[in-house]
Amino acid sequence: MSFKPTPFWLTAIVAPFLATPLYAEETEATFSLPNEATVGVEVVEELAFESSQARLNEILLHPTQTAGASHSLPEYCVIVGNAQLVDERIRVTTQEATCIETHDDDSDIFTGEFSASAYAEDGQYGIACEDTPCTLSPDQAFLLTLDEPVEIKELDNPSEELNEQRRQVNGEGIDNPVPREEAVPDPGLED
Repeated sequence: MSFKPTPFWLTAIVAPFLATPLYAEETEATFSLPNEATVGVEVVEELAFESSQARLNEILLHPTQTAGASHSLPEYCVIVGNAQLVDERIRVTTQEATCIETHDDDSDIFTGEFSASAYAEDGQYGIACEDTPCTLSPDQAFLLTLDEPVEIKELDNPSEELNEQRRQVNGEGIDNPVPREEAVPDPGLED
């Protein structure tokens, strides 16, 4: 097969760069961040390290505005990680993230590996602990620096597919799921 420069091929080559909603449904979206990108986060719930406890597993983080962040995460994002108390600093590392990017009536869902480490706003590894017991609260923003690039492909979104089918009418898609108007039985005619 020989390559011929036709409008079809031009569209196929240029479409990924334009990223319009017309093509978004036909191509698979990818959530990506480069190696060493920094994002601002905070814990979802307060973490407290008791004297006998130096590690907390499966903590939850979510995005927030932080000075010094090179990138931002979607508003609806949850990151799972671990926290460890070492030398009066809380070291946070992450394993995975689930993020939802919304646009108009549609949304893209991304779940995958997210390897990053926490740095305080002063640039030091880990978050300084000044209290006893050592705590990390939701209003304490810090930076996560990616240990490797993130490339997460979009997951199938069954609700988005159903919504698209519902928007199609007049023979363009499945039957319109809006209930039909049916005659209401006359209560006087019942046996």
